[in-house]
Amino acid sequence: MVARSKGVLEDYRPPAKLQIGALWAALMFCYVYGDFFGLFMPNRLAGMNAGKFVPLGMATPGVLLGVSAMMAVPSVMVFLSLVLPPQINRWLNMGLGVVYAVIMLLTMPDSPPFYMFFGVVEVGLTLTIIWTAWTWPKSGSRGRVEDHGA
Repeated sequence: MVARSKGVLEDYRPPAKLQIGALWAALMFCYVYGDFFGLFMPNRLAGMNAGKFVPLGMATPGVLLGVSAMMAVPSVMVFLSLVLPPQINRWLNMGLGVVYAVIMLLTMPDSPPFYMFFGVVEVGLTLTIIWTAWTWPKSGSRGRVEDHGA
């Protein structure tokens, strides 16, 4: 039997890039679950079959392209947060975090409770993205080089 230490649990603080990438991934899961659960709302599928895209009206190719572009950005940010240089990464994440928090806040009023719940979580995640980017550690902080500064 191996002797176990009774000390403090080991901790690991991932670099800002990894934290932000994970936050974008978590945000995307919430988007997908919220939209999926929305399919169970009465008459939602019937409206979709009739070509309606709530709240944007008819599901025209332009509307679908616009919404697709809007939803592709957070998906791509999972990757870009890991590979972009820190200075660009920091400002892009702060800017897009604000944009997506505002989008969520604008779409939440008069929503069903499950959507409001996801909306609050999503706004919290985007605010955490903004905060993590804003407080991005500088080179040499915590006694070691991390992400080579902002």
